Amino acid sequence: MADRHDRAARGARLRLIGIGVVTAAVVAAGSVALLHGLDDDTDTKPGAAPAATAPASPGPMSSPSPSATRTLTPNTAKPAHLPKPTGQKDGASIGFPRYGYGPMAAAVYHLDELSMLDDDMVRRQLTVMTAKGSEDSIDKAVSEVRKLREQVGLPPSGGTPAGLTITTNVDAAQAWALNGDGSVITVWMHYSRTATLPKGGPDDDPLKNQLANMILQWEDGDWKITTDPKWTAKKGDPMPYNPDSPASAKDGWLVVIRD
Repeated sequence: MADRHDRAARGARLRLIGIGVVTAAVVAAGSVALLHGLDDDTDTKPGAAPAATAPASPGPMSSPSPSATRTLTPNTAKPAHLPKPTGQKDGASIGFPRYGYGPMAAAVYHLDELSMLDDDMVRRQLTVMTAKGSEDSIDKAVSEVRKLREQVGLPPSGGTPAGLTITTNVDAAQAWALNGDGSVITVWMHYSRTATLPKGGPDDDPLKNQLANMILQWEDGDWKITTDPKWTAKKGDPMPYNPDSPASAKDGWLVVIRD
């Protein structure tokens, strides 16, 4: 029995981490619709710029001189200090500020927290995280998590195998307003993901240099994930993130730090 459990956990690890299906399958076709701000039939236009609106004002920033703009990189520019949530509900952080780095913080925390193999937890989390009108994304996400569980040899419904933990680290993000009053924000995140196997085994092949998108709208006093097509069509694509590139800084990429 223990050997069977270890084999299932190792299979989950290989599926989730070793062959890089986290963005393609684990945060699941349904969850990808949430995290990438896409519906199943929405095509992203390659090379599309972020929405043609002013960037969201994520925090107090002074305007650098033109020469400084050319030389600043994400590693040398002022980082984004993300505010902490004020609470938790059903495994999801809640209570992010309306302004400043609030929407960016919500996206980062939600990406980190979203369960990948526990179908019941995913439903409870997304019920908290999801905006009105986007609830069908929850069922899609749960369905995809169950499919993934079966693919790695687990029962279709259940919790994460004991001893298997998956850690997400978002190191940079950028945020843009998609409407005039800044109540809908697209957040792009650059992240890595590693696993700890049963009995403390290390992850020899962590997932690195991944991008995820989340579109959030201000609703009922908090930031909620939306998959409304009128917003997902505007999400755009950022340029590749490079922490030492002035072009990345100019594109809006900021190193993120959790306060």
